[in-house]
Amino acid sequence: MDIRELRYVVTLAEERHFRKAAERHYIAPQAFGRHVRALEKEIGARLFDRTSRRVDVTPAGARLVERAREVLARVDDLAAAVRDAPPAPDDTVVRVGVLGFGAADRWPDLRELVRAQLPGRTLVHIELDWDTQYEAVRDGEVDVAVIHDVGPVEGVRLNRLFTTPRVAVVPAASPLADADRLAEDDVDGHAWVAVNGRHPGLGAWAGVTGQASRRSPVVRTPAAIPAAVATSGMLGVHGELARRFFPRPDVCFVPLAGEDAQVSVATRVDDDSRTATAFRQAADLLAT
Repeated sequence: MDIRELRYVVTLAEERHFRKAAERHYIAPQAFGRHVRALEKEIGARLFDRTSRRVDVTPAGARLVERAREVLARVDDLAAAVRDAPPAPDDTVVRVGVLGFGAADRWPDLRELVRAQLPGRTLVHIELDWDTQYEAVRDGEVDVAVIHDVGPVEGVRLNRLFTTPRVAVVPAASPLADADRLAEDDVDGHAWVAVNGRHPGLGAWAGVTGQASRRSPVVRTPAAIPAAVATSGMLGVHGELARRFFPRPDVCFVPLAGEDAQVSVATRVDDDSRTATAFRQAADLLAT
C-alpha cells in the first residue's frame, strides 16, 4: 500500500461518497475507485460496503482508517519537523546516489515523503557502485544515498530501509535453475562472477561467491550481474528483488541460503541539513 491510497481511504470514510471523495483529491471517481479496490485486494478485506445511495465503512475499514490517520499524522508531523531544520548551502538540488535498484518499489513513497518535506527540491540520480558507495556519501559527492548496506563505515550514518532475501543468479540452462532453494553446499565449487567492493562486509555477505577465480568477470554494480552470468555461464549473487528489476530471459533467480541483503539510506553523520533529516526520517517511517 502507499500513502496516497491511505489518504483516499480516509477521505472516503469521511465523505461516504465516491464522487465527493474523488473531488477532494482532484481525480476522476473511476480512478479513485480503482485505487480503493486495489488497496482492498492487497489487504484481502472489504473496507467499504457500497450501495446505490451511500458508502458504509466495514469493521475492517474502520480499523484501517483509524491506523491510517495515525500514519498520515506522522507523515504530516515529519514534514513540519524537517521544515524547521537548518537549510543546506545549496538546497535546490538533491544529489541522490543509488546503487542497483535502490529503494525498489518503495521509491514512490520515499519520493512523496521527501518532497512533502522539501518542496521545490529537484532529486538528481547519481549511479553508485559497490566500491565507492560509502565514500561518495562521506566525501560529499552525493547528498544522500540508497545503498547496499554491508556494514558500518566511519563518518556515515545508516538508516535501514528494507531487506531482501539472497538469491543465486544462474544461467537458465543450468540444472540449478530448477531448484526451489539452494544451500551453500549445492553451489560450492562452482565458478562465480566476482563483485568488486572494498568493504569486507561485501565479501562476508557474498559467502561462497568469494570463490571467484582470475578468469571470473568482475562487476561493480548489481545491475551488471545478470548480464555477466548470461555471458560467462558462471553464477552470481543478488538480492531477490533483482528478479523484478533486472530480469533476463536467459538467467534465473533461485533462493540461496545466507544473509539477506540490506538496503539503507546513507548520510554523513555530521549532516544536520533538511535534506539529510528528510531522508533519514522517511527511511525510518518506511522501514520494514
